[in-house]
Amino acid sequence: MTPLVIKRQSPRTAVLLLSQYVEERYAADLLSAHTSGIGYLLKQRVANVEEFADTVRRVAAGGTALDPQVVSQLLVRRHSDPLDRLTPREREVLELMAGGRSNAGIANQLVVSESAVAKHINNILAKLDLPKADTDHRRVLAVLRFLGVS
Repeated sequence: MTPLVIKRQSPRTAVLLLSQYVEERYAADLLSAHTSGIGYLLKQRVANVEEFADTVRRVAAGGTALDPQVVSQLLVRRHSDPLDRLTPREREVLELMAGGRSNAGIANQLVVSESAVAKHINNILAKLDLPKADTDHRRVLAVLRFLGVS
């Protein structure tokens, strides 16, 4: 269950999202829909146990806690090229997609699992603002955007 679903089903439930990377889509969705009892921290912030416990208490009491890196990326990315949103690994996956590689081929080349490749591709599609549609092939659209083709 995603944090947004939790807040929709139970608006008074506090949600503190911990992530290894900034997922702009989650942060933007969560912040646009709710203004209290939410938090989004990168996992590296958990190292300081006292600070983390304070954050948990603040969010549980209805406050908001946002990792400075989340705020920074949300502000910067609103005004940048969607390709700039990609991590170096996501860019590498997209380059291999543009080279015609299948998920299995990408996984083999990068020495990762196919599920890891699928996760990277889902992140790429989200960051490039390519929503699911019956009429479009999002993988092709992502490669076209990467190649600079309208």
